[in-house]
Amino acid sequence: MQINRLFEMVYLLLNKESMTAGELAVHFEVSPRTIYRDVELLSSAGIPIYMTKGKGGGIALLADFVLNKAVLTDGEKSDILSALHAVSAVSPEQTNTAVEKLSSLFGSANADWVEVDFSGWANAEEESSLFRALKAAIIGKRKAAFYYHGSEGSMQRTVEPLKLCFKGQSWYLYAFCGVRKDYRFFKLRRIKDLKLLDEHFERTAPAKIFNDSKVFQDDFVTITLKLSEKMAYRVYDEFSQFKTLPGGEFIAQLTMPRGDWVYQYLATFGEHCEILEPEDIRLEIKDKLQKTLARYL
Repeated sequence: MQINRLFEMVYLLLNKESMTAGELAVHFEVSPRTIYRDVELLSSAGIPIYMTKGKGGGIALLADFVLNKAVLTDGEKSDILSALHAVSAVSPEQTNTAVEKLSSLFGSANADWVEVDFSGWANAEEESSLFRALKAAIIGKRKAAFYYHGSEGSMQRTVEPLKLCFKGQSWYLYAFCGVRKDYRFFKLRRIKDLKLLDEHFERTAPAKIFNDSKVFQDDFVTITLKLSEKMAYRVYDEFSQFKTLPGGEFIAQLTMPRGDWVYQYLATFGEHCEILEPEDIRLEIKDKLQKTLARYL
C-alpha cells in the first residue's frame, strides 16, 4: 500500500543522511518515477523532504526533523520508550529494534533516564528463554507441559498459559492447570523441561489478575514480626508496613499465602527475627526448628 511505503520511506531517511531514487526504487520494488511522486506527496503533506542533483546528491530530510505531529504527547512518548526499555530486559533481541525505531520517530533524546532489568542475578538467560517460549504459547494459545517444583515436590503439569505476571520481585505464569482443574500461578524459576504442545485452547485471561479477588484461592495470613536493627536493610527492601522502635528495632507486618515456603522465608532472618503473631505460625516454626536441631544432636 502507498501509505505504508510513504511511512517506511520517512523512517529510512530518518536513519540515513540521504538515499538516491534508484536505491529507494530497488528497496520498494517500484520505478524511480513512483519514488519521485512519493516525494511530492510527502512534501505537500508538510514533511521537509528535498532532492539534490549531482554527485553525492539524493533524497533526504532536514537534519533536525522528527515526526512531531503524532497524536502522542511528549510524556506519552517517553512512557512508551521507557516501557520498551524495561521489557527489553526479558526480550532484548525483539524490543531493541522497536526502541530504536520509535526513538527515531519520536526524536526523543531523554528516553534513557531509567533502566529496568526484571531478570535475576542468576540464570538470567535461562529465565529469558523460558519467558520467550511462554510468550509464544500465550499468543498462539498453545498448551504447555512442564515439571513444576513446588512445596508438594516435583509434578508434571499440563496447562493453558494465559498471562505472564511480575509480582514480588519474581516472574509468574498465570495458567489454567489441567491437574488441579483450576487457575494457578507458577513461578518461572521452578518450571523445568518446558514443552509447547500442538493442542490449542480458547480460554482467555482476565484483564486485571491481581485486582480480581476470585483469582487467588490461597489461604493468606498476616504475620507480625519483631526484627533486629541489623535487619534494617531488609525491612526497607521487603516491607511496606513497619514502625521503628526507640531502640532501633522494627515491628513489621506482611501478608502471604500459607505454605512451607513461609517458614523457609522467615528462617532467613535467623536470630534477628521474633514472630509475634499469629500464634499458630509462631508455634509451628518453633516446632520445625526443634526438629531441625534434633537432627544434629
